[in-house]
Amino acid sequence: MKLGIGIGWRPEIADAVEALPGVDWVEAVAENICADHLPEPLARLRERGVTVVPHGVSLGLGGAGRPGADRLADLAARAALLDAPLVTEHIAFVRAGGPLTASPGLEAGHLLPVPRTWDALDVLCENVRVAQDSLPVPLALENIAALIAWPDEELTEGQFLAELVERTGVRLLIDVANLHTNHVNRGEDPATALDELPVEAIAYVHVAGGVEKDGVWHDTHAHPVTRPVLDVLTELRARVDPPGVLLERDDAFPPAEELAGELTAIRETLAAAAPPAASRSARSGTRPGTRPGEQTPGTRPAPAPGARERVAVAQTAVLSSLVAGTPVPEGFDHRRMAVQSRALAAKRADVVAKVAPELPLILGDGYRPAYLGYARTHPLSGGYRRDALDFAEHLLIAGLPADDDARRGLTRWWQDRAAPGPPRRGARLVRAARDMRVVRAARTALSGTLPGTRSGRGTR
Repeated sequence: MKLGIGIGWRPEIADAVEALPGVDWVEAVAENICADHLPEPLARLRERGVTVVPHGVSLGLGGAGRPGADRLADLAARAALLDAPLVTEHIAFVRAGGPLTASPGLEAGHLLPVPRTWDALDVLCENVRVAQDSLPVPLALENIAALIAWPDEELTEGQFLAELVERTGVRLLIDVANLHTNHVNRGEDPATALDELPVEAIAYVHVAGGVEKDGVWHDTHAHPVTRPVLDVLTELRARVDPPGVLLERDDAFPPAEELAGELTAIRETLAAAAPPAASRSARSGTRPGTRPGEQTPGTRPAPAPGARERVAVAQTAVLSSLVAGTPVPEGFDHRRMAVQSRALAAKRADVVAKVAPELPLILGDGYRPAYLGYARTHPLSGGYRRDALDFAEHLLIAGLPADDDARRGLTRWWQDRAAPGPPRRGARLVRAARDMRVVRAARTALSGTLPGTRSGRGTR
């Protein structure tokens, strides 16, 4: 299906999106749409015949656990509501822990990279098949940006994606901004990844902005698209004519004319690129995902039992380190893990401020440092609204904020939403015991495990 040039639909820019010339289609975050009715601006776009693609962010198909039936049903309902030609998600894990590791469940609140190992690929493929069986339209999966790299990986990104497509028939959503991010952060060449992946499986392409700070590229979706990202789009266009290309913007929204300018830059980049040459497989006689003379990704030993459990332990070790303060697993870059941990806490603070806007108003400039301090020792284990209540309770138990008026305001806010009275000694003891269980159980379940590899198996 030919989609054309699109833009990510967000409520904050709904009016601008409606008025932008030359927008052929839009993509909307699936979790931000009610399953039984559309926001009025999105409904008007549908009435005009504009295609809307739901883009999921919470399935966690790269996680050790199987995708939840309720989440899949919600995504299917949104696809039906929008009469969408396909739905999209990410190759990522977003939660860990739980029954597979006999430890408390942890939520990342963000997309985290899966290890490019055979174990992780086995689990991902099985999860993708479950999702495909539950969805009424085709599924496409997006490569993600990463701050951290797993040690002892067995496949390149292109090989991993090629094998995934070969096994499941899933389509790909290629984010060229994420390829650039991984080039800066992990030293991975975007051209090599494009050479290795099956470009004929691309459903559409994402383009987004970011910023570099202290040698780390942050895929913010809140900055203008940079020339290096457009250069990766040029590389992709030289290999395939993508069915669709979409501009993503999630925050710090610019005026409509700046969005229009970025869409124009995307069109001009596509027009100026060389037409696609013959596919790599046709030129070299090799299957996509391999280099000439190399073994194909599919020639591997038979899957060993327990892959899901091994992936569960490895991912829980990483997430526990990032959000619960447990030690950094062996082989990971401590500096990058610290950067990722701070980024997760900062994003969490931003989301809580949106779902509970009264908290920044009550706490003023003290909101952010107080929340970041709370997040260092209190992992996200439920939704953000629950997290906002737990944060307020944490402050009240500690006798904070120091300002009497602010404390009274926070108490009233907490009482209105959580309980008839402020937490007392019993609640403090229960909370402290629960927090200790999170860390102790994670440490017990994860001790002695090297993430990203099979037991007794080295790198390939």
